[in-house]
Amino acid sequence: MRTLQSISRKRKSSKILSFVASVAASLAVAGSVSVAGAQVNQVNKSVNQVEYNNVGNVTKSVTTNVTAPATENQVLTVKTLKTSQLQMSLGWGLIPIAVVGGLVIFVPLFFGGLVVIGEREVGIVVKKFAVSGKGLPPGRLIALNGEAGLQADTLAPGWHWGYFPWQFSVKKEAVVMVPQGEIALIVAADGSQVPPERILGKIVDSDNFQDARKFLLNGGEKGRQIGFLTAGTYRINTALFKVITASNANQHEMRAEQLRIYQIEPEKVGIVTTLDGSPIRTGEIAGHTIPGHDNFQNGQRFLDGGGQRGLQEQVLLSGSWNLNPWLVNVEQVPMTEIPIGYVGVVISFVGKEQEDVSGASFTHGQLVNQGHKGVWVEPLYPGKHPLNTKVMKVELVPTTNIVLNFTDRIMGQHGYDSKLTALKLLSFDGFTFDLEIFQIIHIGASDAPKVISRLGSMQNVIDQVLRPIVGNYFRNSAQEYTILDFLIARSERQVEASEYVKSALRAYDVQAVDSLIGLITPPPELMHTLTDRKIAEEQRKTYEVQQMAQTQRQMLVRETSLADIQDSLVTSEEGVKIAQLKANARIQEATGEAESIKLKAIAEAEGIRATGNAKAETYRAGVEALGENGYTAMQMMQIVGESNVRLIPDILVGSNSGGANGLVDGLLSMILWNQTSTKQNGSTSTQPIYPRVPVMAPKNVNGNAHIPLNLDIPTDSQ
Repeated sequence: MRTLQSISRKRKSSKILSFVASVAASLAVAGSVSVAGAQVNQVNKSVNQVEYNNVGNVTKSVTTNVTAPATENQVLTVKTLKTSQLQMSLGWGLIPIAVVGGLVIFVPLFFGGLVVIGEREVGIVVKKFAVSGKGLPPGRLIALNGEAGLQADTLAPGWHWGYFPWQFSVKKEAVVMVPQGEIALIVAADGSQVPPERILGKIVDSDNFQDARKFLLNGGEKGRQIGFLTAGTYRINTALFKVITASNANQHEMRAEQLRIYQIEPEKVGIVTTLDGSPIRTGEIAGHTIPGHDNFQNGQRFLDGGGQRGLQEQVLLSGSWNLNPWLVNVEQVPMTEIPIGYVGVVISFVGKEQEDVSGASFTHGQLVNQGHKGVWVEPLYPGKHPLNTKVMKVELVPTTNIVLNFTDRIMGQHGYDSKLTALKLLSFDGFTFDLEIFQIIHIGASDAPKVISRLGSMQNVIDQVLRPIVGNYFRNSAQEYTILDFLIARSERQVEASEYVKSALRAYDVQAVDSLIGLITPPPELMHTLTDRKIAEEQRKTYEVQQMAQTQRQMLVRETSLADIQDSLVTSEEGVKIAQLKANARIQEATGEAESIKLKAIAEAEGIRATGNAKAETYRAGVEALGENGYTAMQMMQIVGESNVRLIPDILVGSNSGGANGLVDGLLSMILWNQTSTKQNGSTSTQPIYPRVPVMAPKNVNGNAHIPLNLDIPTDSQ
């Protein structure tokens, strides 16, 4: 403070002396100007008199002699004379003015130390020597205590006395202009050393680097500065501060766009990387958020708050920002967009320590609240979100039904099934065939974080869960059926597969909507067999249809014929009915007669039975009375008597020799007898003579021989 006060007193005394010298110089200048003015007036009067005289002479000659006008040569001669006289008068008059003006200017400058600074200038003072002989301290470039060399204090616009040219050199520099939309960076040539842990000089109170003395006395550091100049006009001591603007950026190995206000485009986010600060803690990948630095525009507050160099968690949103390119680098990336029909599951690599909020029932990972490391329990819903994609990862999870195609022919726009192909299956009967499957799945918005925590990504859901489940099921199912059974009963296989896949995926918080069987491609030889069978079946159906057509045709012909013979048919039908009625009547009549005959026969049989019983009783009584042989003989004789049986034949045929003549003679005798009997009776109808049938009598009890009996028993009746 004593040094500053002594310097101030010296500066005041020098200013007083300068003021006195300037007053004396002003009086001298005023006297010189008045003398020069009188001389100029005298010259003007003489010139005017000459001009008047010349003009008067010309006028007089013109009026007196009208017929003899002045020629052009005479007029030019007069003008030339006037001009030469005027130049001679002025030349001799300006010499004293120039001498006096030079004295007026030289004397104050040389003897009064006058320095005039313009309105758009700043004076940089260099002290050539110090009376005390005191020099700058080691390591210093700018003098603060009157030492010889570059001075910290600059000269503002105006007149400054006491800066004698033999002791001071004043360099006039233009003020620094920072246009709108730009910034200016500062490099200090003097000051304290920057600490090893930092690369930029700290901000100190120095009126935006316009007061070099304050900058040095308040501990300003040499080198690149955290602080910078925004749009405006500044009086900077260029001996201490080098100012880098967009106009001279190329001279300092920078680009002009780095010295412009940083613009972050709409719908984009700025990812910040700082180049100064404390190191990031071990295990972290980005610096934690520091409050109060106005989005990195106040670099000193960022560092004072414990800001760390490197990638930052905090991002910059759309807008204009005054950023020091030596402190902050910004990379613009699009905002994270969550399309309609999706949710975004955030996986954060920075933030507070993990605090699992998934609950005891979820054992396949951890879910955390927003702002913590890990998988956030709340997903991002459709819209645009300003996320730092360098420290966060967003997995899109579709919340609408998606179809996954196990085929090479079709691929969904989502791209999840790009690696899925048709299944190659082996049937029970040893045939290999290709099977296309279309699996429809759905993941709820609230289940999306669980799915990602368990499997990491949607593609892993397809590759590590869905494909093995579906493929394994159909491979096992195909080996239980022949290929023909599989083809015929595909609907049943589809229902079974749908139920199985639903149950299997439910354990992974994924909903299986349906499993659909697509194209089945059996071996060519089997397809040929099936084709032949199908052709045969179709032919059979064709024949059946043709047969039905012929049947219909026959029915049509029949109906047509019936229509043609309808009258006859009616008559016949009526005749049939009448015949049926007559037949029924006859049947009834015959039935009645049969019943009558039956009753008569029954009655006769009863009579015969009674007669027989009586005869049997009579026979039994006769046998008891006469004996069996005696009663039999009596009955025989009674029969013979009642029947008029002749015991002696009319013609007896016999022969002792046993020849055939006896038989012939007998026959002739019968013929003659019959003829004789006919003539005697005079009747044309006589009863012929029948041969007698010999009847053998029962054998005698005593063993006697049979006694032949000739009985006339007719063998035929008319």
